[in-house]
Amino acid sequence: MATINLSPRISLMKSEPSWLCERLAFPKNMSDLAFESKPRKKYNQRQKFSVRSIRITEDSHRGHITSPNGYDALDSSFEIQSSNYMLGNTRVNSKEIRKTKIVCTIGPSTSSREMIWKLAETGMNVARLNMSHGDHASHQKTIDLVKEYNAQFEDKVIAIMLDTKGPEVRSGDVPQPVLLKEGQEFNFTIRRGVSTEDTISVNYDDFVNDVEVGDIILVDGGMMSLAVKSKTKDLVKCVVVDGGELKSRRHLNVRGKSATLPSITEKDWEDIKFGVDNQVDFYAVSFVKDARVVHELKDYLKSRNADIHVIVKIESADSIPNLHSILLASDGAMVARGDLGAELPIEEVPLLQEDIIRRCHNMQKPVIVATNMLESMIDHPTPTRAEVSDIAIAVREGADAIMLSGETAHGKYPLKAVKVMHTVALRTESSLLITTAPPNQLGSHKSHMGEMFAFHATTMANTLNTPIIVFTRTGSMAVLFEPLSA
Repeated sequence: MATINLSPRISLMKSEPSWLCERLAFPKNMSDLAFESKPRKKYNQRQKFSVRSIRITEDSHRGHITSPNGYDALDSSFEIQSSNYMLGNTRVNSKEIRKTKIVCTIGPSTSSREMIWKLAETGMNVARLNMSHGDHASHQKTIDLVKEYNAQFEDKVIAIMLDTKGPEVRSGDVPQPVLLKEGQEFNFTIRRGVSTEDTISVNYDDFVNDVEVGDIILVDGGMMSLAVKSKTKDLVKCVVVDGGELKSRRHLNVRGKSATLPSITEKDWEDIKFGVDNQVDFYAVSFVKDARVVHELKDYLKSRNADIHVIVKIESADSIPNLHSILLASDGAMVARGDLGAELPIEEVPLLQEDIIRRCHNMQKPVIVATNMLESMIDHPTPTRAEVSDIAIAVREGADAIMLSGETAHGKYPLKAVKVMHTVALRTESSLLITTAPPNQLGSHKSHMGEMFAFHATTMANTLNTPIIVFTRTGSMAVLFEPLSA
């Protein structure tokens, strides 16, 4: 089972999870895809060991570190002692390591052997399979190609993430795009197979019951919007507020509401079984509303003896009140900003992103920031400056991974998108100063002694520029050193 080191912010509990201890003692093909912790300027007592496993220090600003993925180098000239800003120098084929991982969605633009190889060499760390599109045969091909790559390049392992479709409400198929104009009347029906100029079907039988007069229906995360004016037993009558081209199987949200569907559908269970059979590394579970869903999935994986981590996608209004328990039950989180911004006021999304990242840091769990990061590069070879800033902000806030969706799945410039994400993340990392706070000595008792030992031993090793050899019986001491050491 092949995975990259995306190591969650490892919990400092008295007893480490059994899967973690086993992997520290007997790693299997680097199968622990570690989203290493993000460097931050200050750490509270719960965050103190949330530094990435490769440190950014004053020396590493100017030096070179060997990269396992052959990434481009960024020779930063940013002088810590100087108040003057200096440009970094991004050079091709450098050895600088990027700590923030890149998740790439595989689709028609990148499903060939050649493209998967190129994505991996450009900077992809995780191959994402979006189960909302394609079938098991096409995804099987991708899995086989990624495993072939991993077998050929054991020091550049690419992880596989299976992203469930979830309880999505989608419009039906249309022979050709329907142009919606502002003020136009348009209807949604629960009758299957309907497709006319003013009415289209939806795939959710309770759609009529879930919406109320005055609700705003968002299409494609808000690219189009319609106001509900009235409804019958099988029809929702709307007026177009923001128009556009309505294509087949578009995602529908009702602002401020979530569909009353189970978080894991029958299709999801089939896809999950497919993932178990193929030994994928991660499940990204869509529209998680409460921790019960996570426990249910983990119980199933345990019954199948499957070593697969569960990443919860925070994209539902219902998930926000239960955020703490959801994150606690999971192995990591994804900030899925598209649907999150459709179900909640859009101005809340940046605040929620920062809050979720902070919570994950406190729980020492990996967090991915996703959706619209380089959306313009689906059709254009260069990003907008706002997109570049978006990547940099995610890195500075502490995201362990950043994700590309349509940019690599069906975009025109998938390799350029990965290159932009890589260089921006690397440049941003080079500007971050790391000051790792020592353990809180007010809480010095047996459970904290190991933390203090790890901190001071690492400080000494850094000062002397000497490696550390760690002896451990259970793996817990190695866990304490891992986020601190290079």
